[in-house]
Amino acid sequence: MIADDETLIHVTPDAAWLPRHGRAEVIRRSTPPRPMCVVRLFLRQGDQVFCVPRDENSRLDLPMRHVGVDDPSGMLAIADLAERVTGRRSQLTFSGAVRNIVESPQDGYPWPTPCAYFGVWTSKATPVVEGTWVSIGDESPLRDRHWFPLAGHVRIR
Repeated sequence: MIADDETLIHVTPDAAWLPRHGRAEVIRRSTPPRPMCVVRLFLRQGDQVFCVPRDENSRLDLPMRHVGVDDPSGMLAIADLAERVTGRRSQLTFSGAVRNIVESPQDGYPWPTPCAYFGVWTSKATPVVEGTWVSIGDESPLRDRHWFPLAGHVRIR
């Protein structure tokens, strides 16, 4: 497999949410890397993105879905998510991902090692489900999300 051109946007060394010495990298690229673990749908209007409450804590975030082991690129999961959120499975563009790098996993770490990917796809479609449009400016309440450094680099095609 030929490697995709990849741009490293942000690095979090010793990321607090990962096992010791784990690193998180935010990357921009045009094809989804493997193994994809979670997919997110980035719908934008001006300086706002469409968000829904997270299941586990009700905090607003991009719509997301966990990826099954039978879908290593996340393409089935993102198509299903897009259909649920926008009513359409088409016009999805992969924009980038958060790459967790964990060389020494600890008990309870649920993702593949050494690399696990959490991808972001864009679409021009309009949501058909309830949600909230949230600013992605400097004071955004989303700025602590691991994917947030990618927001300034996302191109809607």
